[in-house]
Amino acid sequence: MARELYLDDLAAGQVYRSGETTVSEAEIVRFAGEFDPQPFHLDAEAARATFFGGLAASGWHTAALTMRLLVDSEMRIAGGIIGAGMDEVRWPKPLRPGDTIRLESEVLEVRPSRSRPSQGLAKVRTTTLNQHGEAVQVLVANLLVVRRPEG
Repeated sequence: MARELYLDDLAAGQVYRSGETTVSEAEIVRFAGEFDPQPFHLDAEAARATFFGGLAASGWHTAALTMRLLVDSEMRIAGGIIGAGMDEVRWPKPLRPGDTIRLESEVLEVRPSRSRPSQGLAKVRTTTLNQHGEAVQVLVANLLVVRRPEG
């Protein structure tokens, strides 16, 4: 198991990677049925006549899968991955049934807190890539990260 990372361990330019997961048509339809019930997420035949030209996962499904991969990735933040806000979330390409995704998370900036010396913020860009190396999601988030305890 990778060691926990504190704010003091992070620096701009560091890149952390994840394992992979494959999404099935049934998973896409199940998620959409509960959280984003639109035809292009629910029915492959109906989806052919839409902007997507075929069944596509909800962006929020992609985000949920990304979060799971992030929690299990090399970027093991001490105290957990706590979001303090997002600067950007984009879905440049749809996630399709049978796609296998993985993550690359790059630390963009690290800022210790002036008012709370025991923590700070790390700005991280996490790109979710399909099996062809194409981005299906790009997320820039500000993470609350604790500093290494003294002693």
